Amino acid sequence: MAYTRITAAEGAAMIKDGDNIGFSGFTPSGVPKAVTRALSKRAREEHEAGKPFAVGVITGASSCQSLEGDLAAAHAIKFRAPFSTNADFRNHANLGEIDYEDMHLGHMAERLRRGFYGDIDWAVIEVSAIEEYGGKCRVYLTSADGIVPTIARLAKRVILELNTFHNADARYLHDEYECLEYPYRQPIPLTGVGQRIGTEYLEIEPGKIAGVVECCIPEEARTFKPSTPDTDMIGRHVVDFFLSDMRAGRIPKCMFPIQSGVGVTGNAVMEAIGQCDDMPVVEVFSEVVQDAIVDLMLKGRISQASVAAMTVSNECLKKVYSNMDFFRSRLTLRPSELSNSAELIHRFGVIAMNTALECDIYGNENSSHVCGSRLMNGIGGSCDYERNGSISIFYTPSTAKGGKISAIVPMCSHIDSTEHDVDVIITEQGIADLRGKGPARRAEEIINNCAHPDYRPLLREYQRIATKGHCPGSLRAAFAFHDTLTRKGDMRLTDFAEYL
Repeated sequence: MAYTRITAAEGAAMIKDGDNIGFSGFTPSGVPKAVTRALSKRAREEHEAGKPFAVGVITGASSCQSLEGDLAAAHAIKFRAPFSTNADFRNHANLGEIDYEDMHLGHMAERLRRGFYGDIDWAVIEVSAIEEYGGKCRVYLTSADGIVPTIARLAKRVILELNTFHNADARYLHDEYECLEYPYRQPIPLTGVGQRIGTEYLEIEPGKIAGVVECCIPEEARTFKPSTPDTDMIGRHVVDFFLSDMRAGRIPKCMFPIQSGVGVTGNAVMEAIGQCDDMPVVEVFSEVVQDAIVDLMLKGRISQASVAAMTVSNECLKKVYSNMDFFRSRLTLRPSELSNSAELIHRFGVIAMNTALECDIYGNENSSHVCGSRLMNGIGGSCDYERNGSISIFYTPSTAKGGKISAIVPMCSHIDSTEHDVDVIITEQGIADLRGKGPARRAEEIINNCAHPDYRPLLREYQRIATKGHCPGSLRAAFAFHDTLTRKGDMRLTDFAEYL
């Protein structure tokens, strides 16, 4: 069965102003890059000619510069969901130019099936191989999964981007499975982290395929800053917490599967786990694997990893491809409605670990907005795990901007995870175990163990002046804390008193 070979520009030319497009990928991994680059070029040309051109962008998670960054800079995004970490997108979203829905990643496939985003006019999917079987087109994905099974089925037309940078053997990592929609949904029949329940491929009706774009483009892999003394200390505190809970019988000796968010702190935590001889070999049930997890798998410190994407450097990706006999039985890439499934996270007792921008003294957490209004990233999949895991942990350095800003605050300026879902907060200062404690005791735990010593007097002063009740608080005092830090970049008790 022959499919029409087209250029990236020809693929972009088929898309109309106002179309909704579902893209493959989860983080920068597995994202189509040839068509998206051509689409940004076309948008700039249309605007220069005085014509409108903007599309809806729907992905599995955050994406890459060639997709959300360049399209945002070209003023070509009318709507975006569910998550972004891109600086260009962030700038244009904060200017109010983009209608952005920050949504739980585990909900996206279901919301698409239920029609919350309207028709999906196009699916643009990066693949490592294409085959014909029984009159159907079988496609094999690359380094990520995301929402591809759903967008491939729902889209009116499909453009396949055959990227030969990826090894065709990437197929052996995939487990494609799509849930039925209500009221026909059945339990997901996955009972072990390494078990597989689907297929290595997706089937697409040949008549829907508008063309195949051939390319060889490396992943636009993220580069993370090296670990710092603070992130290394956070990693050691996480390990200490695990060992303490295992001694107390709250975590089994074999350990629950773990989930770790993306970033320098997440890498430092995984490295600390791998370096501790007292920690058992662990399983990972998470959204992504990073370089640190791949290295720990090769060292035998992680036995199984089930994720939606390999968010790794290109060097690490080649390492996986060149050791496929090893990884094909240990690493599984799944759709995000499985990797972020509340049902599976709860079934496996996953320990959730994610990074916060700020935490307040009662255990509420903000991971998405600076000063309550300025978008930084989004919630991503953190809440999928925090609300459903056996233990929910947030970690963050206690200060930012060289110590001028405290990450432990009286009230979070924006709340993503509430005090009801946060069990443990960890900074380089120490561990606050909030389980089984009311608001007053939680506040003492967080201030004494997690806040930087320079800011503890301010937080205690806030406690003193807060309106009394079950959960004492003062909007005026909390605003003073945030606003004085924002205006001056520093804060002292005298400033706090003068402001009030």
